[in-house]
Amino acid sequence: MEESHQSASCTPRHLRSPPRAGSKPSPATMASQDDLRNRRPPVGLVYDDRMCRHSTPDGEPHPECPDRIRSIWTKLELEGIPQRCVVLNGKEAEDEHIASVHTNRHIKLIKAISNKEFDSQRDRVASKFNSIYLNKGSSEAAYLAAGSVVEVCKRVVEGQLRSGFAIVRPPGHHAEANEAMGFCLFNNIAIAANFLLDKPELGIKKILIVDWDVHHGNGTQKMFYKDPRVLFFSVHRYDSGTFYPAGDDGAYFMIGEGPGAGYNINVPWEHGQCGDADYNAIWDHVLLPIAKAYNPDIILISAGFDAAIGDPLGGCCITPYGYSLLLMKLMDFAQGKIVMALEGGYNLTSLANSVFACVKTLLEEKTIKGSLRDHPFDSTWRVIQQVCQRLKSFWPFLAAEIPQELLAFTRKVTQTQLIYNSTSDSDVENEEGTPSQVCSANMVEEVGDIVQPFSNLRVDEDKHGEAKTTDHKTNDQDSSEGYPVPETSDSKEIYKKHNPWRIAYSKIDIWYATYGSNMWKPRFLCYIRGGKVEGMSQPCYGSRDNSLPKAVIWRTLPHRLFFARSHTYTWGAGGVAFLHPESNTNERVHMCLYKITLEQFNDVLLQENIAIQHLDSPLFDLSSLQYVSENNSRVLEVLKEGWYPNVLYLGKEDNLPILTMTCSLSDVERCKSGDLPMVGASKDYMNVLVKGLVEGKQLSEDEAIAYINKAASANL
Repeated sequence: MEESHQSASCTPRHLRSPPRAGSKPSPATMASQDDLRNRRPPVGLVYDDRMCRHSTPDGEPHPECPDRIRSIWTKLELEGIPQRCVVLNGKEAEDEHIASVHTNRHIKLIKAISNKEFDSQRDRVASKFNSIYLNKGSSEAAYLAAGSVVEVCKRVVEGQLRSGFAIVRPPGHHAEANEAMGFCLFNNIAIAANFLLDKPELGIKKILIVDWDVHHGNGTQKMFYKDPRVLFFSVHRYDSGTFYPAGDDGAYFMIGEGPGAGYNINVPWEHGQCGDADYNAIWDHVLLPIAKAYNPDIILISAGFDAAIGDPLGGCCITPYGYSLLLMKLMDFAQGKIVMALEGGYNLTSLANSVFACVKTLLEEKTIKGSLRDHPFDSTWRVIQQVCQRLKSFWPFLAAEIPQELLAFTRKVTQTQLIYNSTSDSDVENEEGTPSQVCSANMVEEVGDIVQPFSNLRVDEDKHGEAKTTDHKTNDQDSSEGYPVPETSDSKEIYKKHNPWRIAYSKIDIWYATYGSNMWKPRFLCYIRGGKVEGMSQPCYGSRDNSLPKAVIWRTLPHRLFFARSHTYTWGAGGVAFLHPESNTNERVHMCLYKITLEQFNDVLLQENIAIQHLDSPLFDLSSLQYVSENNSRVLEVLKEGWYPNVLYLGKEDNLPILTMTCSLSDVERCKSGDLPMVGASKDYMNVLVKGLVEGKQLSEDEAIAYINKAASANL
């Protein structure tokens, strides 16, 4: 691995190219050996533009792109950082080191995927994984990313470097033993940790891994879940298990197993918008006390910067100052031996500025200006209390009560903020504002340039109109591109024990009546099993209970179908379907009914409205069910900022309630007045509606198109 102490050159910094593999610094740009001996070990940086060769096959845009590391290096050069560090080119990992955490099958796949003989198969292979692309440069980049993190760790432990930052891609913390996922091919940080532990001569017996990427480090957690030699700490958006990578793995009660019990710590945010004050509260009340007691030999940071202000995927608000403060507090441990490995971060400006702030902190130079003006959210204290309560038997000092004076000063997140910053796959999207606009003005002020068997119907003809049925078989095959959803597991059972309403509601069946895109079963299954169908720009995360519907039937009801709004995250430009809350005997709407559980209905309701919050209790409970059965509808206050907050009761079938969701009457009035736009369906959305009606044997293709166009063009 080539290295250099970089200093000024005749070429202006902003015009210089990053170092390339095999390049050697001139004697004039290297610090003398005497200089190195007479001072503390330097800070190391790894950058290698060969990792930029991993890109989308056809050059299509993607958040995990080569410009991520290029933007970081450009920023560091503009600030003169490389000349104050030891700069290392990348080094490919050895298979034996990768095999400490990955299966041989997985290693062989990643090694071979860029070979010419895979040219015709590469896209098909990538499609089998969750959120992965592959090209000719993927193998080399994956080996370089993993090996570079290993090399920096080795040099820090041996004393050649006091700390280091590996600017690598593809990222790693989602990669599991036999599976690439979430943009990650190899688990870089886990490979490095095992390398250190497997070398007794290095003297490393305890490692603290801090994962502050906005997404849970599921891969890293699973690799060390039973190993007390690694204390894994992850703070991440969880949103009741709907935020990527979704599921129970990131819950606070996942604390490790066997000898590793108590050494896996998850801090799961209930929502987006968490910023400097929230993260520092977690540091002060959870991480730092545990780090002090654990006394690690080295700290490895899965340094994702997608919780940074302005990030398009994270929806949180950490400033560069905030990151520098979090890092500074960790430097008090392990004699300052810290290695940071880049994970996520997709706003190029905030990514570059945040990395710059961290490297300055490693250099122990004057940090950037900032202050913690905001108070933590009330939900932050709630999460802290949950985490401490669960872990206090392992770390007794966590039993201490949080001072009341701290609890007195909190912020509450608004539903508007939650909706703006969700990555939900719902058809819902507010039409005003952007994620960055709802961050605290104080934070924005400090950041400066930073800116998802059938029976015949028995219905009351006078109230509900005609009924139709189809032999629409329920099976495991569908057209959705699904996320892998685990079968029943210990973690699921643990989760339900902590959320007893789910146990009860999983035993209650209802009919969910759909009239929009969910009429097409493969699209509806996205809400149950996760994934997406053709035409959707974002995947769904699915339900806690991924069981298929027990039955599917069709009927027509006396309600008005109409289209409103002008743009959605999922379908792009165009309106989406709504049902007039009041019945109208002059109207008929085709509806596909799915027999699902009340638990699943709550999960669908959550995804449709993007009201991301911690589901300690259901959104639509038994009292709400009783209310709508007596009053026909109920607008759920907690969802009032969503587009489908109004749950309608449409009668019974087989003595089970028929429910649907739509807009409120006040939104109908806003459509009438022109305050809300009424726009026809987009091409992709229209195609899904037509597929639902045709495959459901309700209408021919021409009839389905005419039916939709009529609903979209008639005035309310």
